[in-house]
Amino acid sequence: MSHALDHSPVLAPQAVRPVRFSGRALLPFGLLAPSLAFLALFTYWPVVQVLWDATHTVSRRGTRFVGLDNFTALAADPVFAASLLHTGLYALLTVVPSLVLALGFALALDGGGRLTAILRAIFFLPVLIPLVAAASLFLFLFLPGLGLIDYHLAKLGLSGANWLGDPDLALISISVLTVWKNAGYYMLFFLAGLQAIPAETREAALLDGAGPWQRLRFVTLPALRPTIAFVLVIALLNVVTQVDHVFVLTKGGPSDATKLLLFYIYEQAVERYDAGKAAAATVVTLAMLIGLTATSLRRVEHRQEEQR
Repeated sequence: MSHALDHSPVLAPQAVRPVRFSGRALLPFGLLAPSLAFLALFTYWPVVQVLWDATHTVSRRGTRFVGLDNFTALAADPVFAASLLHTGLYALLTVVPSLVLALGFALALDGGGRLTAILRAIFFLPVLIPLVAAASLFLFLFLPGLGLIDYHLAKLGLSGANWLGDPDLALISISVLTVWKNAGYYMLFFLAGLQAIPAETREAALLDGAGPWQRLRFVTLPALRPTIAFVLVIALLNVVTQVDHVFVLTKGGPSDATKLLLFYIYEQAVERYDAGKAAAATVVTLAMLIGLTATSLRRVEHRQEEQR
């Protein structure tokens, strides 16, 4: 027995080869390096800077760490609470009509043909107009007494309103501009979603005798749930990030009726030189957007899992 063990083969350990990086292996990293540098410089570094400013204050004595004091001051500011409320109302007045109009346009223009292509281009045209130019155009429409809307109302014997000077109408007037500007953009996503629906599904619904409303409710809308969730996220991002028309039309007035979150952040940072409070408001806004986005996309995933 011992003799057999003495002659058993012994496996020699394999030599570890050193890892060598050739020029071809490093080429992808070299190609990605400029993009990664710009991404870090213009995306990640601003996030770090905002988080730093939100927990610090700048005075004549220098920069001082204050913890959550900026957030406490933000929560106690009634103007910030009002801007949150106005942003929520603005989202309700713009997101829902924009998505409904975009879906209606997509359903009406789903198909081929020269006329359909022309109508698609017409509905998409407002997207190509810069927001500042669109706001200047609507400023001409909303001018009290001299604007195009009041001119045609006077032709009918009606008196126009102060569309941008009335606190009860200013936010609605700005919302009309936003819906007109964004509905054609959202229409493209719904058109892509409609074209992804299998033709067999639509034909089966027709053979079963389903009417237009039944096909929309039981076939089209369930198939468009991922698209609706995606467009909803984009619309919410536009609500927070599009503020150029507020500068042109109302500058947050009248009586702060159109002071949205981004305009509030601009006012704190640029006009009042309170970078800490502006950064804290930015962090709160980003947290809200991330929460809404994650909730919307998570619901879509749950529905898809239930359908499987």
